[in-house]
Amino acid sequence: MRQSHLFYLAFLTTTVVCVPIKTRLEARIENGLASTPPMGWNSYNHYSCHPNETIIKSNAKALVDLGLDKLGYRYVTTDCGWTVADRLTNGSLTWDETLFPNGMPALGDYIHGLGLLFGVYEDAGIETCGTGIPQAGSLYHEQLDAETFAAWGADALKYDNCYSDAATGYPNVAYQPSTSPSARYQNMTNALSNLNREILFQICEWGVDFPALWAPNLGNSWRIGNDISQNWQSVFRIINQAATQTSFAGPGQWPDLDMLEVGNDIFTTPEEQTHFSLWAILKSPLVIGGALKDTYTSISQASLGVLNQPDVIGYNQDPLGKSANLVRRWSDDEYDVWSGPLSENRTVVALVNWAHTARTLQLDLSDVGIQYAATVKNIWAGSEAASVKTSYSASVEPHGTILLEIKGTSPAGYYATDIFATSTNVETIFSDIYAVTDSGEFLLVIDFTQPPSEGSQIDIQVSPSGYSTTIDVPSGSSQASTNISLSAGANNNITISTTGVSSIKITNPPGAYYPSTSFARTGSAILTECGQGYCQPVGSKISYLEPSSSATITIPAKTAGSKYILLDVINNDITYSSTLTNSRNITISVNGGSPVRLEAPLTGRHSELFGPGDGWWDPSTFGVLVPGWEAGNNSVNIGNQGGEGDLQTYAADFVGLRVLD
Repeated sequence: MRQSHLFYLAFLTTTVVCVPIKTRLEARIENGLASTPPMGWNSYNHYSCHPNETIIKSNAKALVDLGLDKLGYRYVTTDCGWTVADRLTNGSLTWDETLFPNGMPALGDYIHGLGLLFGVYEDAGIETCGTGIPQAGSLYHEQLDAETFAAWGADALKYDNCYSDAATGYPNVAYQPSTSPSARYQNMTNALSNLNREILFQICEWGVDFPALWAPNLGNSWRIGNDISQNWQSVFRIINQAATQTSFAGPGQWPDLDMLEVGNDIFTTPEEQTHFSLWAILKSPLVIGGALKDTYTSISQASLGVLNQPDVIGYNQDPLGKSANLVRRWSDDEYDVWSGPLSENRTVVALVNWAHTARTLQLDLSDVGIQYAATVKNIWAGSEAASVKTSYSASVEPHGTILLEIKGTSPAGYYATDIFATSTNVETIFSDIYAVTDSGEFLLVIDFTQPPSEGSQIDIQVSPSGYSTTIDVPSGSSQASTNISLSAGANNNITISTTGVSSIKITNPPGAYYPSTSFARTGSAILTECGQGYCQPVGSKISYLEPSSSATITIPAKTAGSKYILLDVINNDITYSSTLTNSRNITISVNGGSPVRLEAPLTGRHSELFGPGDGWWDPSTFGVLVPGWEAGNNSVNIGNQGGEGDLQTYAADFVGLRVLD
C-alpha cells in the first residue's frame, strides 16, 4: 500500500516421449484431497532455491516438536534447488547428491516417519525457476516425472511456470505468454490422474491468464498472483488481486495467496496477525514460509503464537468452505472491512488498519449484513462482547487487524423491540438505528404484537433530526409502513406513539442510477462501448481519467447531507511488481468539495491476455459516503484527483453510479 491513504465493496518409464501440448481442458482430477485448504511448510520464502537435506529435516521435525502438525500443518515441501540440470540415462529426474546425500526417497521416508506428508517441487517448463543454475523442468516429461514422484512417496506437487513458453524462446519469466499456460498444467493433471497414488496438485503460474477460470478443473489450488515479497506493501498487492476471486474458493479448489512470511522477521507482530488473518479467512492454503528451526534460526514465540492461533486456523479450515469478501473500503481513512460466512451460523469479520498509527476503528454491523449480535469475539485482543447492537469499536495497532467472530445475529435493518427499544404506557422508543445515507426515503415497517381492533393513527418521530410524520393503521392490520428520514450513521432514534410493537424493519432507499453515458467528459477521458453483455448495467465505460480530466453530471437530491454512492468501476491493471498495488484510484466530489477516494482492487474476472476485453469489461460495485450534497441540483465530478503521486496515471474505468437519496 502507498505511504498515505487507502473502500466498499481459488509416474517411471524408461523412455522420454515429447507429447504435444493439449489445448482442450478436461475434467479435474478427482483425488479427494483438499476438502479444506492445505496446510504445511515450504522451504522457499526463507531459503529461496538453496535448500538441503539438513534444512528440510530440521524444519519438518520442528513442525512436530512445536505441535504444529496437530493443528493441521502436515505438508513439508522442498521447493526449487533440489535437482540438477541433467536427467538420468532412463530420462528420469534425480537429486543434487551434494545437497541431498541420502536422496529424495529417503527424505520422503523421514517425513512420513514423522507422521507428515512429503511435498516436491517441479516446473512446467524446460527448467525450474530461480536457481541461476540450470535444473531440469518437466515439460514433455510429465508422465515420467509424475511416476517418479509417486515412486518416491510424494504426497504433493507444487508446479511452477518458468522457462515454459517455446514461442518466445523459453524466457525465465513470461507474464505475457503466447498461449495460455493451462495446457501445460493439463498435461501434468493427466499424468497425475494415471497414478495409483493421490497427489495434491498445487498450480503455481503467478496468476497469469486468470487461472480461477481454468485451474479448479486441473488442480487443488492455484496461485492468484506473483510471489509475496518481503515488504508490507505486498500484502495489500495480493489481497487486491484476491478480491475478484473469492467466489471460486471451495472444497478441493482453493485460491493460493502464496506462502506465509510469518516467522521471517519481516513484519511486526500486528502485521503478521493481519497477514495470517487475511490468508486464513480468504481460504488460502496456509503454508509456513519461515524457518522453524535450523542450525542458526528458531522461530520466535510471537510468530509461533500467530501460526498456532486455533480460532484463525478454524476459520481457514471451516467445513462451509466459503471465502470472506471485501465488503467495504474506507480509502481516505485507510481501513478495509472483509467478511464471510462460517458454519454454525457464524460470521467472521476483519477490520484491517492500513494506517501507520494505532487507533480505534468502528464496524457498522450493517456493512456485513448484521444488525445485532449476541456475542462478538475479538480474536487478537482476546476479549468478548455480549449483546452488541448496530456497531462495534475496538483499538488496533498500526497495520493490525481487528478479527471478529460474530454469533447469534439478526439481519441488517431488523430491530426487535426487546433488544432495541424501551416502552412506556403510551409509546415505544427504538435506539441505535443505523442509516447508510442521509435520506427521507427509508422504508419503515412496523410489526405489531396484536392488530388494533379499531383503526387508529400513530405518530412517528426521529431524533436528532426532528423529522416527524403520522400514519393511519387500518383495523386488524398486523403491520404499518411509511417512508421516514434518517441521518447517516448509527445514532438515530425512532419514537412510535403506541405500544404492542414487536419489531421494526428499515429498508434503504433504492436511489437512482446514472450511467457513464450521461456524463460530460473533459481532457483525456473517453467513452467506449464494451462487448455485448459486458460493462453491465450500462454496456459502456469511461476510460483514461487522468488527474487533469473528469466526468461530470448534474444530479438532483431531495435532501442535503452525505449520500451513499454505489460506484460501478473496472480495474484489471494486474501488476507483477512488488512495488505496485494492483489497485487504481478513483475520486468523486460534489459541488466542488473535497474528493472522496476509492482505491479499487482488481475487478476483472476474465483473462488479461485472452479473455473478452482482456478483463477490462468486468465491473464491481463499491460503496462510498460522499458529503456536500444540497437539496436541489448538485454538480458531481468523477476523476483521479491525487493520482499524480500514486503511480496511478489513470483512474479505474467508470461504468456508472447509484445515489441513495
